[in-house]
Amino acid sequence: MTRKAGKVYLVGAGTGRIEHLTLQAHRLLQQAEVLVYDALVGDELLALVPDHCEQIQVGKRGGQPSAAQAEINQLLVEQAEQGKQVVRLKSGDPFIFGRSAAEIQALSQAGCAFETVPGLSSALTAPLLAGIPLTDPVLSRCFAVATAHEPDALDWEALSQLETLVLLMGAKQLPEIIEQLLRHGRKLETPMAIIRWASQPQQQIWTGNLGNILRQTAQQPISPAVIVIGEVVRLMPYLSGNSAAQ
Repeated sequence: MTRKAGKVYLVGAGTGRIEHLTLQAHRLLQQAEVLVYDALVGDELLALVPDHCEQIQVGKRGGQPSAAQAEINQLLVEQAEQGKQVVRLKSGDPFIFGRSAAEIQALSQAGCAFETVPGLSSALTAPLLAGIPLTDPVLSRCFAVATAHEPDALDWEALSQLETLVLLMGAKQLPEIIEQLLRHGRKLETPMAIIRWASQPQQQIWTGNLGNILRQTAQQPISPAVIVIGEVVRLMPYLSGNSAAQ
């Protein structure tokens, strides 16, 4: 008997809430035979998979133990070669700092079928849900998204010139981020927001500026967080539908 062909779906989990999933992602989770997921994926989404689905957590949370990327690549190949329907569930969108390219390359080299399924990136949804528009006809005609995991690798001179800046994976680098921005021309009064656990029940939001945000967040855990820097942060009181700010 011919064994069925396996396939790996690289799926964006979006914010981690069911109502923010794409219809395709929702369907694939309900049909999954193997689920390979990151640490930031919550229980609400894990509950969608069938009882017989094998669930494998591979970490990928800053500062916490996680499987090496090469191990994840090999795991996906092995499961696909066994004929399994595999969902590789990533927080946000698979192609925004999701390291999907390495996994796709491994699958391609092994001749395994794969498909990418988009998700809502926290870079866009966290500010939106907090009431911070990333563009505005007057305050922000453009914005940039960057990972601050390795701040020395960024062109701070260029980033500092932009009206709005969104930083992911920057909670532990917050003092360095502020120092770099001030060094390259941003003012102490530049508005700033830190959105922790966006859309989740435990969501927290701090607002301030480059001069005082460190005092506001001192001794408090702020990861995982999306950091927004720019004048658009001032619009939050007028556009937010909640009072989540701390």
